[in-house]
Amino acid sequence: MVTERFQSFGLATPPAPRAIDADGAIALLKGGQAKPASLLAYGNGRSYGDSCQNGAGALVDMRSLNRIRAFNAETGVLEADAGVLLSDIIAYAAPYGFFPAVVPGTQFVTLGGAIANDVHGKNHHRRGTFGCHVESFTLLRSDGKTHRCSASVNARLFAATIGGMGLTGLILSASIRLMRVHSLDIVEQATPFRDLSEFFELAEAADQANEYAVAWIDQLAGGRNSGRGLLLSGNHAEHGSHAASRAGGNFSVPVQPPFNVLNRPFLTAFNAAYRWKKGRATVPRQVGYQGFFFPLDGVRDWNRLYGPKGLFQHQSVVPEETAREAVPALLAAARQAGQGSFLTVLKRFGSIRSPALLSFPRPGYTLTLDFPNRGATTQALLRELDRIAVEAGGAVNPYKDARMGADIFASSFPEWPRLEALRDPAFMSDFWARTAMKLDTRRGVVEAAEWIKIE
Repeated sequence: MVTERFQSFGLATPPAPRAIDADGAIALLKGGQAKPASLLAYGNGRSYGDSCQNGAGALVDMRSLNRIRAFNAETGVLEADAGVLLSDIIAYAAPYGFFPAVVPGTQFVTLGGAIANDVHGKNHHRRGTFGCHVESFTLLRSDGKTHRCSASVNARLFAATIGGMGLTGLILSASIRLMRVHSLDIVEQATPFRDLSEFFELAEAADQANEYAVAWIDQLAGGRNSGRGLLLSGNHAEHGSHAASRAGGNFSVPVQPPFNVLNRPFLTAFNAAYRWKKGRATVPRQVGYQGFFFPLDGVRDWNRLYGPKGLFQHQSVVPEETAREAVPALLAAARQAGQGSFLTVLKRFGSIRSPALLSFPRPGYTLTLDFPNRGATTQALLRELDRIAVEAGGAVNPYKDARMGADIFASSFPEWPRLEALRDPAFMSDFWARTAMKLDTRRGVVEAAEWIKIE
């Protein structure tokens, strides 16, 4: 029975009709007992789309598996259960001078979720994806067997599970390599740019000089101000705090308003205030890690501000050779549709390859946009954004998605048949059901037959 709303963070998809706890699911899988139609691990519900939903089966609440099992303070290798939050890993490792090599935009994701989505951060150009720092993990499949997977043991299953969106079985625990840092604090530099042309001139140099770099775009600005924004770069401070601050902010949205609060007047005022606050600093300044990496974590349940219909997030990546045309086209499409994005982020991906079979980051530029769900008009805009990205040779992020077509997914991830061939037959998600399962899976079996071998 569902005792809480197991829903995606975008709130635009239905909550899970059924959820079971991790211990119960493990007993089912190991004991060969009767199972639901299908299973899917559910971490902390920070995926925006339906890759964390399984309407035809049951979700497995992994949050009770939350122990940090071991840590080597010399090498930075940490072993933990899959349900441990990144915030807990940060707090545990900070006194030893270590920090996760890759963190996404929120610290409230589970270790298993970070692996299953192969998340990326502001330092992809230096460290690649989260999967690049996974030493090994333990995976339980529906045959009742537990597989220890690494780059050298069960290598095919290792590659399919990283970025595999939970479809290869239950990740029970994992070992990851953290990176040594001088402190948790960040020396941040904000560099205003007039337009996207100036941003592209700054981006590569910022990556070469800094551990972290990301740009904020004033998406509502048009005319001569079109594409203006701030390039935020940073490095860990040599002298700063080694103690993690309290995870989460002092503010919260206790109830969901009956309408979207983040309307155009609000967004215009927010953009002006953000640009003034960040852009007025003419010299580097030392800031806390929470505000630099996880600014939205400061307001709990901020997604409720989008109202009962929720939001859609669209993230795409386009190659460097087409970015100067594609990124302006993506922003222009949103403006022409009259849709304002609350937070618009642009950053450069590097060339470090992930061990994952399906990984969203690839060399080029990635643009992230958030839109309130306005029904058919928003869906039409998102389809146009898909078209622009794919025609530019790019891809759309599946774990941020709640509605892309099967053709867009196949164009973005031509290796999908290999994941389908390694997918545990007892695991399914709403995302996979509406994309890969609508494609010709027979082709996948043929193409992947010689590639796949679970040792």
